[in-house]
Amino acid sequence: MSKMRPEEMQEHFEKLKNMYYSAPINEIFPPKLTIKEDFARISMEIKSDYHHAAGSLHGSVYFKLLDDSAFFAAQSMVNDLFVFTASFNTYIFKPVVSGVLRAEGKVSRKGGMVLSESEIFDEAGDLVAKGSGLFVRSRMPLTEKIGYRLNIKEI
Repeated sequence: MSKMRPEEMQEHFEKLKNMYYSAPINEIFPPKLTIKEDFARISMEIKSDYHHAAGSLHGSVYFKLLDDSAFFAAQSMVNDLFVFTASFNTYIFKPVVSGVLRAEGKVSRKGGMVLSESEIFDEAGDLVAKGSGLFVRSRMPLTEKIGYRLNIKEI
């Protein structure tokens, strides 16, 4: 990422949030995203629609929260090209049935590839899952076409 002034970084983070919210998958799993440099937090209320047959949260939802928070921590460092997940490891420690989960992703290694780690906490603050991913730069530029834009609200 080229050196950016604080106001340029804030604009980059806002554009990333709009890109995230414009993704169709987030209509199914409505999240709340916060981005800072090297860090992203996603919170999401768990609904029974997200359960597997045994009545607790399906592993794909854990993965989505872990991958998304690690991804946006990595993408916070890259302001010209879309990064993608090259690999991701997931560890689930505790079943979840309801409540709001909070996933926090942090960049742990920068360079040509970015390594990000993420953790999910339940409402009691207990660690319920952990993951780490390797993220690489694609050839796709960050543009309005993929939702990377500021939302302009008309008054």
